Parts: sequence; structure tokens; C-alpha cells
Amino acid sequence: MIMTTEHPVLQLAVLVGSLRAQSFSRKIAKALAARAPDSLRCRFIEIGELPLYNEDLDGDTPPAAWSTFRAAVRECDAVLFVTPEYNRSIPGCLKNALDVGSRPSGKSVFKGLPAGVVSVTPNKLGAFGANHAIRQTFVFLDMPVMQQPEAYISNAAELLDANGAVKDG
Repeated sequence: MIMTTEHPVLQLAVLVGSLRAQSFSRKIAKALAARAPDSLRCRFIEIGELPLYNEDLDGDTPPAAWSTFRAAVRECDAVLFVTPEYNRSIPGCLKNALDVGSRPSGKSVFKGLPAGVVSVTPNKLGAFGANHAIRQTFVFLDMPVMQQPEAYISNAAELLDANGAVKDG
């Protein structure tokens, strides 16, 4: 948490579960960050360069990308996950980020961090499966999750303009 002379500023890690530069999830995450109050600083932490988790590599000198990711999450006060749905679950890159951050055993960077989830899809079902799949991991990761309101954004393509901004009205 960053303290200012008037109010504390919370650091919110934003993890986007899609690697595509123009993904609907990334566009929605940016729109949410743009609407955040001044008391919240949104920090996008990229997950696309994280090598797949392999316990054999997690010794005294883990991959630099893992160390950088873990340090960035440790600096935050909460995490917002914005994810598409792949096969009724979360994308592999997001699961890998959860694995990297929660290991080695007993040293999870996620432990105790409040979490929120927004699932996004261009389809009509609202990515319900992804939303609930990631929530299952929070129990093990000891992350209290915001229960309400739930956020399932369907028909994402229709909500965004040609520049990727959320349309008015």
C-alpha cells in the first residue's frame, strides 16, 4: 500500500488471462482500470513470458521471469483476474501464472491477497465456467474472493468500439 498525505493508495495487480494483444479480456481490463478511483492504482502484470512451471527449476536461482513476476505480485495489495473462458475453464497461461506464484510450497505470493474475477467472452454464456474454475483455486491459495457482484461479461465484441473502448449506452 502506498501512503499519500490524504489517503492510502492500494496497489491492484491486474492479471489478464489472454495473451492476445487485442483480446476482449485485455480491453475490458483496461476499461476497468481507467474507471478505478484515485485510491486504487492498477498495475498490469504480464504473464505471457513466464516459462511453464517445473519444480526442478525452482531452486536457488529460478527463472528470472518467475522472480520478476513473484516480486511484482508481492508489491500489491489485491489481485483482479480478467480472463476469457477456454474449454469451460481458464487459459493455460493463467493457470501457469497461478502455479508460478503459488510455489515453492509455503511461499505463495498470493496468500491472503483479496481477489476479484471478471470473465469475458464474445459468446452469450458469459464465461461462467472460467469464473468458477479460477475461484476454486482461491480456496487452496488462501485468497479471499469478492463474492458479489459477480462479473460475467458476454457479447464482449458488441460492447467495444473500433478502438477497443467500451461504448457509451
